[in-house]
Amino acid sequence: MKYEVILFDADETLFDFHRSERHAFAQTMRSFGFEYDEVHHLQAYQAINAAIWKEFEEGRITQQVLKVERFCRYAAHIHASFDPTDFAHAYEGNLGNACFLLAGSAEVIGELYGKHRMAIITNGLKRVQEMRIAKSPIASYFEAIVISEAVGVSKPDPAIFNLTLAQLHHADRKTTLMVGDSLTSDILGGIRAGLDTCWYNPAGLPGRSDIRPTHEIRTLSELLPLLDAPFIFEKNKQTLDGTWIRQ
Repeated sequence: MKYEVILFDADETLFDFHRSERHAFAQTMRSFGFEYDEVHHLQAYQAINAAIWKEFEEGRITQQVLKVERFCRYAAHIHASFDPTDFAHAYEGNLGNACFLLAGSAEVIGELYGKHRMAIITNGLKRVQEMRIAKSPIASYFEAIVISEAVGVSKPDPAIFNLTLAQLHHADRKTTLMVGDSLTSDILGGIRAGLDTCWYNPAGLPGRSDIRPTHEIRTLSELLPLLDAPFIFEKNKQTLDGTWIRQ
């Protein structure tokens, strides 16, 4: 097989972060006494959170500052008075307990296990990601789980890929593939690290001429034929359930 090592992004590649976020944010808002309305409250938070994570990706803010600053901005936006540090701590706890996998990811990872070595690289918060990943049924399939806050460097910096490969004692970049949903984080980072990349693009978003992945897939199951695995994943259109078929 061409690829011996597969590096995966976590959120929105294997894990359903949006579902976890909705669940954790609602719990936190209600615990702080808000009459929670998802449209009014969550959409405003998501816009603020997306903007501040973009700042982090561009190196304009640290994760330590980000953790609380996003809730400072949110409190100001909704004209609310709460301690953003306390809110951040409660939210992280709720988010860490909200472990939801994307449909089909457990089956794909289970099928790849034993055929390829696998690791996770995530630009997440240490406390949150350690809790969420440990709770998942796929945690034991990965030889390394590298979290940006824990190692002090984040995607797209090639250093986080170098650290991961060092943990795996794997030096051959030609036999390593990075799989992720973000062009500017996963794919650009993988390219900068000298790796082949696979863009997981379920929404069919337009690409960028300056960031060219080696492969592009719409479903995680498309990894299996790409990696010469013996199964493919076929979706039943009536029930939306997945069934495994042998080639």
